[in-house]
Order: sequence, then C-alpha cells, then structure tokens
Amino acid sequence: MAVEHAPVPEAAAGAEHHDRYVVRVSGGMDIDHAGELRETLAAALSRAPEGAAVTVDLRNSSFCDSTGLNTLLDARRQGARTGHVLRLATPSHQLLRLLELAGSSGSFPLDASVPG
Repeated sequence: MAVEHAPVPEAAAGAEHHDRYVVRVSGGMDIDHAGELRETLAAALSRAPEGAAVTVDLRNSSFCDSTGLNTLLDARRQGARTGHVLRLATPSHQLLRLLELAGSSGSFPLDASVPG
C-alpha cells in the first residue's frame, strides 16, 4: 500500500470551504499497512489548517480489513478533536459493506469523486 499526502490545488478548495487536504491510498488498507496509513493520516490532520477537511482518496485502494477500518475510525476521532472532518472519496463497494457491517456507515462524509 502506498499513501501520499497532497494539498488540493487552491482553485478546487473553494473560498467558503477552507483548504482541503487529500491523502491518496493505493493498495490494501490492512494489518500489514495500518502503521503507514495511521502515520500519514495523523500527519495530514496535524498539518491541515483549523477547520480544513481531510479527504482520503480511495480510488486505488483495493481492500480494507478491520485493522484498516479501525485506523480510519481512529483518524476520524482525532480529526474531530482537532476541528477537522475526515472524508472518504470513492470508497469501494467492499469498504461500504464493511462500514455497514461494523455499524459505522454514517461515520464519514462520502464523496463520489476526489476534490480538485
């Protein structure tokens, strides 16, 4: 799995929505890659200005297990404590089903596309 933090171009952010930050995920979000995902999400949340949304771009993510889901939920809680919203963009059917089975389907704002 590879994760990358990249600010969204200013033009895509929109003045009324503060800046948005994107964490791009490729590959599986599983027990083998949870540490890297956790570190990248924590860094994005700590760097994002107050009130900024952090979007997790899941277009290239192939799988998420319970460890990956817990990592996302932990980051969501961390974001809530620091005034950030963690959004999931283009989640797979498998991840949506996992969120549903875990009773977490309403935990994240979902986007059909990645901003920018």
